Amino acid sequence: MAITLTQAAAEHIQRHLEKRGKGLGLRLGVKPSGCSGMSYLLEYVDDQGLDDTIFDQFGARLYVDSGSLPYLQGTELDYAREGLNEGFRFRNPNEKAACGCGESFTV
Repeated sequence: MAITLTQAAAEHIQRHLEKRGKGLGLRLGVKPSGCSGMSYLLEYVDDQGLDDTIFDQFGARLYVDSGSLPYLQGTELDYAREGLNEGFRFRNPNEKAACGCGESFTV
């Protein structure tokens, strides 16, 4: 199963890389955190890791390390604006529950 980007997410990533003036893409990962156990990690990538899997869609690259990949298989990364709020949205089929504040999840 692949990890996918929506066109809106890909365009947002590309805009921010252009503003930064450097970078290969965006890293998506997970880390232990929060009241439900795990949280998503997003950071811009300047150097590819040895264990990275790369997903390339709509001209944007998403980098996922081998430790995070099992938790993210099948995830769709979207970017949306709703009123004054905007940000990445994760549609992760592995997610069994999320905390009330939306900061962490469990698989």
